[in-house]
Amino acid sequence: MDRLIAINLLIKLGAAAAVASVLVRSRRFKELIFTEQRTLTEKLYLVLFIGVPFALGVVVRVSTPSFLAADLAFEAAVIMGIMGGYVAGVAGGILVALPAAVHGEWLSLPMYVLAGVVAGALRNGASDREEIWSFSPFIDLSIYRWIRRNLPWPKFDWQISFFFTIIALRLVKLELLRHFPGRIFGVDSYNPWLLIAILASSVMGIAIPLKIWNNTRMERKLEEQQRLLLHARMEALQNQINPHFLFNTLNSVSSLVRFDPDTARDIIVKLSHILRRLLRQSDAFVNLREEVQFIDDYLDIEVVRFGRDKLKVVKELEQDSLDVMVPSMLLQPLVENSIKHGLSPKIEGGTIFIRSRLTGNQLLLEVEDDGVGMGAANLLEPRTGIGGTGIGMANVAERLRVLYGDTARMVVNASATGGTVIQLQLPLIQTYESGGVETMQETRR
Repeated sequence: MDRLIAINLLIKLGAAAAVASVLVRSRRFKELIFTEQRTLTEKLYLVLFIGVPFALGVVVRVSTPSFLAADLAFEAAVIMGIMGGYVAGVAGGILVALPAAVHGEWLSLPMYVLAGVVAGALRNGASDREEIWSFSPFIDLSIYRWIRRNLPWPKFDWQISFFFTIIALRLVKLELLRHFPGRIFGVDSYNPWLLIAILASSVMGIAIPLKIWNNTRMERKLEEQQRLLLHARMEALQNQINPHFLFNTLNSVSSLVRFDPDTARDIIVKLSHILRRLLRQSDAFVNLREEVQFIDDYLDIEVVRFGRDKLKVVKELEQDSLDVMVPSMLLQPLVENSIKHGLSPKIEGGTIFIRSRLTGNQLLLEVEDDGVGMGAANLLEPRTGIGGTGIGMANVAERLRVLYGDTARMVVNASATGGTVIQLQLPLIQTYESGGVETMQETRR
C-alpha cells in the first residue's frame, strides 16, 4: 500500500507539470499570468483556465478510483488563490470541489474554499508579487536561505510563510480525512516518512506550475524589454532626422533672407507645412504615397533655393507601389544627400530621379542623380566623416538594420550618367496595432 501511495505521489507531480505546460500554450493564459493587476473578469478567466482541467482531474479520480494521482484539487485551490486573490480563491475552490461534493465528499467544498481564501490573504500580504513567482519547489534550499537571512535576528519571510501555510492547510485536510472518512478525498499514511512525502508532494504540486509559468513570464518580459528597446531606438533615430532636416533648411533660408526676402518667406511657409506634418506624424511607417508627398514639399524648398533651371526632379513611380508601407522620413535623407553632394558642386545643376517598383515580395526604391558622383564607401560609412555625408545616410542604414534586419539592403553605385544611384530593397510589410504599440509583419505573397 505504501508503495502504491509513493507511486501515485510521483505521478501527481507529473500531472501537475503536464497541466501547467498545456495551459501555458494559450496566448490568453500567458497574458493573464503576465498581468498582476487583474480585473474581476480577468480573475474569472484565470479561474476557468486553471480550475477546469483540475476539476476534470477530480472527475477522473472519482470515476476511476485507482487513478488517485489525477486529483490535485487542493493544490489548484491554493494556486488560484495565490495568483488571483480572494475572489479567485473562493471561485476556484468551489469549482474544483464541486465534482467531489456531488460524489458525496461534501467537506471538500469548505476545505478548498478555505485553502483559496488563505492563499488569497497571503497574496495580499506579499510586499513584492515577484515573491509568489520565485517560490521554489526545492524546499531544503528555501529553508537554508531563510535560516541564513534570519540569523541572528529573525525577520518575516514571505516564501517560508507560504511554505508553512501549505503544510498547515494540508495537515488540516488530513485531520478532516481521519475524522470524517469518505467526506473528503486525500492520501494518508501513518508512516512518518511517507507522511512527509505526502506533505512535500503538495508543496511541489503548487511550486512546479508556478515555476513553469514563471519561466514563460520571464520570456515574455524579455520580449517586452526588447520591444521597448527597439521602440526607443527607433524614436531616437527618427528624432535625429528632424533636427538634421530643420538645420539644413534654415541654412537655406538664411542664405536668401537678405537679398530675396519674398522667396525666403515662401520657404518659411513651406517649412511650416512640413513641420506641421511632422508634428502630426507619430507612426514609424507610412505608405509610400505619403512619403512622396513629403518629399514634394521638401523639394519645393530646394528648387526655390537652387532655381528651377538648375534642379529638376523626375519621378517614375509604379502606381501599385504607392500603397506599400515604408519607414517614415526614409527618402528625404537620400534626396538631401543627392542634392548636397551630387548636384551642389555641379555648376549647371542637374536632375534627381526617384523611382519605385514592386518585384516579387520586395519594394525597390531608387534615388539617382547625374551630379559629380560620390564614392559608395562615403555613403555606406558616413560616420567616418569622409565626404561629409553627415548623419542622414547613417540614419537610413541604421533604421533599415533595426526594422528589417538582414531582409533589407541599401546599395550605392555609380550611375550611368556619372552621378550616384542609391537603391533600397525592402520586404513588403503591413503594420497593425497591438496593445497600443505599433508592430510590423512581413507580407508573404
